[in-house]
Amino acid sequence: MNQGHAICDYEGTSYRARFWEGQGREYEDLVERNALRRLLPSQGHRLLEVGAGFGRLADLYAAYKHVVLLDYARSGLLEAQERLGRSSRFLYVVADLYHLPLAPGTCDTVVTVRVLHHLVDVPLALRQIAEVLRPAGTYVLEYANKRNIKAILRYLLGRQTWSPFATTPYEFAELNFDFHPSWMAHELDQAGFTVDAGLAVSHFRHPIFKRFASPRTLVAMERPMQRVGAAWKLSPSVFLRCSAPGSLPETGKLFRCPVCRGGLAAREEDTMTCASCGAVWAVTDGIYDFKMPVVSP
Repeated sequence: MNQGHAICDYEGTSYRARFWEGQGREYEDLVERNALRRLLPSQGHRLLEVGAGFGRLADLYAAYKHVVLLDYARSGLLEAQERLGRSSRFLYVVADLYHLPLAPGTCDTVVTVRVLHHLVDVPLALRQIAEVLRPAGTYVLEYANKRNIKAILRYLLGRQTWSPFATTPYEFAELNFDFHPSWMAHELDQAGFTVDAGLAVSHFRHPIFKRFASPRTLVAMERPMQRVGAAWKLSPSVFLRCSAPGSLPETGKLFRCPVCRGGLAAREEDTMTCASCGAVWAVTDGIYDFKMPVVSP
């Protein structure tokens, strides 16, 4: 459900085939998995991945009893469902990050990888994420770093006009943003998060490195650099683990209405109805769709 924010929608684009499979990004996939493994809690009850797409990272969540895979593109979640199957462990949810359909305090951990760089309103998204986390819950995020070494060198050599040292986000393509580490730290603090750990990631993303070493060799070379590099954050990607500020006590219900934030009645066949505003949401082929109500309030 979108109310005024431009959203990067991958519906029908086959992000899996277009961007990942056979596209020379084995190193990026492996190095991001390595970073996520290092930052995720060792166990938990419920994990929410926002922007889960086709479920690329879902196998890393084996320590969680329940996993909510949420994305704005239904087509991506259909691919995830085909890969992972239907079970009580995985829940597939089509929704808007700016209006999360989850009740406060329902998640132990939230993950966003390759998501924040598509957002025009990061502060709102962070507030939404903070609200669905239980007190002392964990938020693991990745963001595209504006102040990376390549951007700095290009700027100093006069090959780009925008400054990597300016703290404001830089939109390098439509709905694609790079963020300065200081800006991101400030916004996380404003949302109540405490940064507990960080990793500098994807040092060897440039094609010249891939030409002379295998993806696994590059990951092995990078691994000892990730924690050290987190101090000055010059890599193109930064991963952080944050503690949640605490939320309202869990009510026992997983979903809430993204329109009015009211409680949703129990699922009735292929719909869920909001007891407060009357909005009706579809549940089709095991996918909960909160993108647009089938009956508006």
